[in-house]
Amino acid sequence: MKELLSLYWAFFKIGGLTFGGGLTMLPMLKYELVEKKDWVSEEQLLDCYAIGQCTPGIIAVNTATYVGYLKKGVMGGIISTLGMVSPSLVIITSIALFMRSFMDNVWLQHALMGVRGVVCALMLNTVISLAKKSLVSPACYVICIGAFLLALLTGMPTVIIVIIAGICGVLIQKMGGKL
Repeated sequence: MKELLSLYWAFFKIGGLTFGGGLTMLPMLKYELVEKKDWVSEEQLLDCYAIGQCTPGIIAVNTATYVGYLKKGVMGGIISTLGMVSPSLVIITSIALFMRSFMDNVWLQHALMGVRGVVCALMLNTVISLAKKSLVSPACYVICIGAFLLALLTGMPTVIIVIIAGICGVLIQKMGGKL
């Protein structure tokens, strides 16, 4: 029971203290799950995140579900998911009640503009940190650059890019290459 409460609380904090979606949660996910709790390795977190990206639904919720499942099975997945979505439900319901007064507030608009800049910086920092651990061979670099270019230059859905990258990884391994 204590571990389930710990899962709930960890994901409650992540869900309540990060804004902007799945990518913006990566720094906090990494800190809380890898560095502080040591529940998963950086590689496992990336795998969980990749699965969360490929499956239908919200990336952060999918990632929480998968990490919870790895830690404590089905019940861990359920509790982690509840922890991740609880703050959003409370915040969104509260905002919806007072939407007009929030949207007209100039100070809030300026604050949110500042938050966007910080979110971009934190995402970039996390991406660089995770890339250092994940890009371990020339093949990984080629797949990464190819995926980046596909995402940047085409309107291709993310899930298709991830599937193509997975197929490339399998083919490279089958041909005797090192990932």
